[in-house]
This record gives sequence, structure tokens and C-alpha cells, in this order.
Amino acid sequence: MADWDIRKLRILRTLHELGTVTATAEALHLTPSAVSQQLTGLAKALGVTLLEAHGRRVRLTGAAHLVLRHAEEVFAQLERADAELLGHLRGEAGQVRVGAFSTAIPALVVPAVRELRRTHPGLAVTVRETEAAAAYELLAAGGVELALSLAAHAPAPRDPKFSRFPLLADPLDVALPAGHPLAAEPALRLADLAGEPWIFGSSGPWSQITVAACESAGFVPEQAHAAAGWSAILAMVAAGMGVALVPRMALAGGHGTPDGAGIALRVLHADQPRRYVVAAVRRGGEGAPGPARVLAALHRAAAAQARGRTAAGPPRETPGTVQSP
Repeated sequence: MADWDIRKLRILRTLHELGTVTATAEALHLTPSAVSQQLTGLAKALGVTLLEAHGRRVRLTGAAHLVLRHAEEVFAQLERADAELLGHLRGEAGQVRVGAFSTAIPALVVPAVRELRRTHPGLAVTVRETEAAAAYELLAAGGVELALSLAAHAPAPRDPKFSRFPLLADPLDVALPAGHPLAAEPALRLADLAGEPWIFGSSGPWSQITVAACESAGFVPEQAHAAAGWSAILAMVAAGMGVALVPRMALAGGHGTPDGAGIALRVLHADQPRRYVVAAVRRGGEGAPGPARVLAALHRAAAAQARGRTAAGPPRETPGTVQSP
């Protein structure tokens, strides 16, 4: 039987994901020559050609893709084995590392951690802030056991490396200067703001979400100003410099006011855009008691967020600042 070296299979999988030997070496903290030697050794052990020249780069052969298809099952089974071993600890002790984008931390992660401190004080949760689009890279690399991201920036649900769990549909409200002519419009629609100057990030997830929401409403937003932090965005809205979409979950982490000025936060009842928050673990790891307990606490925090919105009703004209997207 061929020698299926797990370490070398992981190198092959990383090369498939990143595309180049150099990027693979950097990700795995190896030299390019070490990556090449390991893959050459794997090819000899399996008796197949795994790589072929493609210009100045290399690409995986059909045999390599076949190997990876079976390797994903091996990796998933190893995750299940780890989960069963951890099950002996009953999830009462240990550490779970969570990667999350910034607005998810105060709204979802912190309430979940507070609950777990009461119910399972021996379970340590370590939080690492990361961009929503980068959360899955961190999870795949083993940097965290659980990642919170946005569905728009997640791999396909059929990706064999991950198990995904929907957490929250986060409504997007519009922030206008308090004295704006449309601030009191009884049936405000997103399309009513097509001619307004808009404020959103110059790149990244929030820029994409804002543009996609406006395009769904039939227009392309004119970006008057670019900012990544909610304090800066809302301060500019309060100053009458433009309008902005604001995720309601971000308001849960708000602090203070932008120069004491008022902002009218309006719900777009007719065409309410949303962003979808998802959690993920490496496939096969969902049975590990530690991540399972954290995931359950996150679900409860998300449910509490939704209940709080229902009880509080729609936002009213409110001065405020919130944290970064």
C-alpha cells in the first residue's frame, strides 16, 4: 500500500489552495525548496506524477486532484478522531480560539464568552479579530477552531474543508443627517437615496456590501467620502456630508456621539437589505465539545440580538457612533 504521508498531503492541499510554491512555503513556514522536496517525496511514495510545468509555475495533475479528493476525507476523519478524544474531557476544560470580524465581537462573541464564563469557567475562549473575508483562511490554516464571517465572503457550502452554521440575518439601516429632507419620509426606500452622496469604505467587505445593496435597488452609489471606521462614517453623516448604510449589529457596540450631532437612523421597511453572519469550523470538528459549546453560546447570543431588536422596535433618530465594520 502507498505511503499516505499526512504532512505531505497538507502541503499538497495548501499548494492547491494558494497556487504557487512560494506562497505555500510562506504559509507553512518552509522554504520553497523544502516544499518541492516534500512533494517530490510524496509523488514517489504514491507512484504518480503530482505536478506539471505550466509556464513559470506548476499545476496539479489529474492524479493530484484524485489524491486530494481522498485526502479531504482523511483530514475530516482525523478531525472527527480529535473530536472524540476531546470528548473525554466533556468540554469542561481547554481552549477554543475564535476568529471574528470586528462588529461581531461586541454583538455576538462577547455575550457568548460571558455566558461560558458562568457555565463553563474552565473553558477558555481566545478571540482574534480578523477581516470577514480572511476568517476562513485563518480557520483553514489552523489558527482558530471557529470562525465568524459573512456569507458573502465565505466559500461555497459544499467546500469539503468546512462545516458552516448560519447565525444571524443582520439588517442594514440607513443613516442620514438629522435635518435631512428624507429623514421623516414615512415610506423611505433605498432607491430614494440614489442621488445622495454616499460614505463607505474604499475597499473591502463593507464597500462590496454597500454597492451590492444599492445595485439591487437599481442604482450605483456615488461615493463622496471613504472611511473604514464607524466613528468616522457617522461623524461625516452627522456633519451633512453624505448618507451611509449601517449594520444594526454594529450599533450594539456603539459608544458616545459624533461631536454631539444628531443622526437619523431609518429602517428601509420596503426593501430592507441584510448581511448574513455565519460561523464555521473545519469539517469534522463540529463534534468537539469545546467548539460545540462556543457555537451553541453564539447561537443564543444571535437569538438574543434578534429578540432585542423586536422588543426595541425600529431605530429612532439617534446620535451615536459604533465600531468598525
